[in-house]
Amino acid sequence: MIDVCVIDRADAAQAVLEPLRAQILEALRAPGSASSVAAALGVPRQKVNYHLRTLEDHGLVELVEERPRRGLTERIVQASASSYLISPEALGPNAAQPVSTDRLSSRYLLAIAGRLIREVGELAYKADERQQPLATLTIDTEIRFGSAADRAAFTEALAASVTELSARFHDETAPRGRWHRLIVAAHPFARTNEEKATTND
Repeated sequence: MIDVCVIDRADAAQAVLEPLRAQILEALRAPGSASSVAAALGVPRQKVNYHLRTLEDHGLVELVEERPRRGLTERIVQASASSYLISPEALGPNAAQPVSTDRLSSRYLLAIAGRLIREVGELAYKADERQQPLATLTIDTEIRFGSAADRAAFTEALAASVTELSARFHDETAPRGRWHRLIVAAHPFARTNEEKATTND
């Protein structure tokens, strides 16, 4: 089981969004059978079997083992991932594309995030097939600006640092070089009451 599975096909996205199938996937974070899932969810086993076949057809559920039971074979299955993420690729021509260049636009940020999911999802799938790691970097932190002026000054300093580092390490002619995307984003977010309480905020 992997941590995150990126779904890039419309039919698979439709399958995972069906409410009962979503419940079945949640129940199958640990291996189970149609009977055990049916008992946990309080629905008929035949109904669970029907949805399991669909989920397996889309690679969202995987066979773990087969066990003999009362003269029959019981199939033990498990969700293919701990969680799922639907790529904009599943929307086909309606998927968002980063056409603007306004770095302060929230819609541009969303389109860039969509492209990130699409590209990294595809590369991660290929890397998994080859059983090779994919070289990525994620920096995730939080910062509280005292004022809009501080935020603007931070933005200017960050842009200058990224520009300087990019110019220093970029090599257009490296024979074994590989292109990488660097995305730097910042956005406000709402903190939960629990998070506020831990910092007396």
